[in-house]
This record gives sequence, C-alpha cells and structure tokens, in this order.
Amino acid sequence: MKLLSNLGKYMIMLFEVFRRPTKPVVLKELILKEIDDLIIGSLGITAFIALFMGAVVALQTSLNLNNPLIPKSLIGYAVRQSIILEFAPTVISIIMAGKVGSYITSSIGSMNVTEQIDALRVMGINPLNYLVFPKIVAMLFYPFLIAAIMFVGILGGFMAAVYGNLVSAEDFIIGLQDSFIPYQIAYAFIKTAVFGIILATIPSYHGYFMKGGALEVGKAATTSFVWTCVAIIIANYLLTLILL
Repeated sequence: MKLLSNLGKYMIMLFEVFRRPTKPVVLKELILKEIDDLIIGSLGITAFIALFMGAVVALQTSLNLNNPLIPKSLIGYAVRQSIILEFAPTVISIIMAGKVGSYITSSIGSMNVTEQIDALRVMGINPLNYLVFPKIVAMLFYPFLIAAIMFVGILGGFMAAVYGNLVSAEDFIIGLQDSFIPYQIAYAFIKTAVFGIILATIPSYHGYFMKGGALEVGKAATTSFVWTCVAIIIANYLLTLILL
C-alpha cells in the first residue's frame, strides 16, 4: 500500500509541475543553470568511465577469441554493440543516478529543511514548477551527453585494440561498420530520453516530500538512488521488449 501511495503522490507531483508556470525570464536562467549542473557537469566523469569501459570490452573480446576462424574484426563489432545498446544509455544512467540523482535530492531536501520551499509558496510561486520543471527540461538534453559517451566509449575500444596490437585499425573499423542498423541509435536515444525523465523526477520527488532534518536529507538521497536505479532497470527491460 505504501508503494501505491508513493506512486500516486509521484503522479500528482508530475501534474503539479506543469501548473502555474514561473515567469519565462526566470525559468530561462534556471534551465541554463540546470543544464550546466546536470549535463555539462557530468561530462567529465562519464567520459572517463566510458573511455575505459570501451577499452575493457575490446580487451575482453580479444582474450576470448580463441578460434582462429573467428575474424578479429569481431572486436570492433562487440565494442560498438556493447556501447551503443546497453553501456551508454543504461549503465551511464545508473551512474548518473548516483551523481545527478543524489545532487537533486539533497539540494531540494536542503531547501525543504531550511523552509525555502515554504517561502516560495508564500511568494505565490509554484515550488514544483520552479524547482522540478527546469530539471526536466535540462534532462531533455541528456541524449546529447549519451551521444558524446558513445563516441568516447568506441574511441576507448579503438585505442585499446589498435595500440595494444590486438587488431589492426582497418579490421576494427570493418567490425565497427559490420551489420550496422541505424535504428539501434534511435533505440538508444529513446531509452536515454525516458531515463532522463526518471533521473529528473524521482530524485526530485524524494527531496520534495522528505520530512525531518539534515540527517534525513542523506537518507532521502540514498533512497532516491535505489529507487531511481530500480526504475531505470525496469524501464530498460520494458523498452527493450517494446522497441526491439
């Protein structure tokens, strides 16, 4: 029953986010700030992880190519499929749940504790539109981050495979181009867009409705991370079932 109650409050929150919008001039500044904090600020750590994950996929694939009849170009193919289909959209989103999700929950939770949200209500401002709507808009740019991660991940695989003398550059590129289906890129971006909404709203929910003091802010951040990961994994399964 508690799960259904929280789900109902979450759906009501989503409805309230779009009621009584804040002035466009104010929203513009808030959105630009959120893009800088949530998207641009996450580029460094996610690109670093993607670079080495691409390298690991290339190394693991190479180490398991024991059959001489299997072409070395399979390394490029495995790197491409792993990065585009699952690693970039799903694994990076789970990492973002820790980085971005915890930041959103703690920042809104801290405003809750210090009664800044109550102050917004007193001034006639819709707190959910003011706090959550810019985050949702900012996370609509999340696919651009994932596109950069795809490039960096494949680059990491290329560098590890070619400069590690596992395969020639020509064979890696052949594998990279082999049986490529453009729809797979669209599939990854659709998943990423859904994950972006989850990353913006579930942590916001836990921060906005938390009760207590500073100690509860940390607990709310942990809870939001867990439920955001659960939502991403379930959404990943359902979207894969539907889209593929």
